[in-house]
Amino acid sequence: MITFKAEEILKIAEKIERDGAAFYGKAAQLAGRNRPALEALAEAEQEHEKTFAGMRRQLPAAATVFDDASGEAQLYLAAVAEGKVFDLTAGPADQISGREPLTDILHKAIGLEKDSIVFYLTMREMVPGQTGRDSIEAIIREELGHVVSLTKQLDELVEATARGQGESADG
Repeated sequence: MITFKAEEILKIAEKIERDGAAFYGKAAQLAGRNRPALEALAEAEQEHEKTFAGMRRQLPAAATVFDDASGEAQLYLAAVAEGKVFDLTAGPADQISGREPLTDILHKAIGLEKDSIVFYLTMREMVPGQTGRDSIEAIIREELGHVVSLTKQLDELVEATARGQGESADG
């Protein structure tokens, strides 16, 4: 069984949040009236990155992530570390050209949020309470809120499109 250092997992979490902030920042530049909401999401991701960096700085030198009973979380984290779940070398912002409709950007954003939630749920199960479990739970709640917010934006855009207002990056 592989045992991960909490520091390694927090570094992955920081990268996920950096990538999310870059994605939302680029999407905001392309989004017209949805710009403030996407900028707010970028700022939230930056705050999450700071939270994880702070947690990492507070870890004891030998902190490890403890084995879960079934070993499934360890297998998941191994797949993450090997790039089988997240491509940690490619940033999601690079996947936005500016030519795709805003609905596609919002679908991509929702998918990224869901992926991060799964990762953080796994982290939560493996990180002992005294090393930041409460912070991870707070971030999970915020990420769930992001899914709700993005879904509302997507629904509004789809409704506007159905009413004949068309779809553009200005959404």
